[in-house]
Amino acid sequence: KKGFIGPSIDVPAPDMGTGEREMSWIANTYCNTIGHNDINAHACVTGKPINQGGIHGRTSATGRGVFHGLDNFIREPHYMDLIGCTTEMTGKTFIVQGLGNVGLHTMRYLTRAGAICIGIKEVDGEIYNKNGINPKDLENWKLDNGTIMGFP
Repeated sequence: KKGFIGPSIDVPAPDMGTGEREMSWIANTYCNTIGHNDINAHACVTGKPINQGGIHGRTSATGRGVFHGLDNFIREPHYMDLIGCTTEMTGKTFIVQGLGNVGLHTMRYLTRAGAICIGIKEVDGEIYNKNGINPKDLENWKLDNGTIMGFP
């Protein structure tokens, strides 16, 4: 059956186990089959490499969106009054579930805004530090060790 994806129908994005390469394959297949007459055919997927119609900032976009959603919520006095919190990010603590693109970039943006990451939950375990976890140090650890486990 045709018609599941397309620039104005449904636009798949990369997820676990996929990335720029797979998105490029999908876009290329779409463009060479049912999208061959559509000037916007390459917009059938997001997450393509820059040199194939992708956009700068795509990797961090979802994490940035999570941050802005939380930031808007936290800056709303009505909601913060309901839960007895202040309308500023500074000093608030958070835990991240999953340290992929979304989790890592959300952690970066929240930390830059003054919040403190005290925990991470990943598929192979979790870490906790009541004093905070530095996003860059954790990212380097995960790149070097393939896991967050054992992070000091």
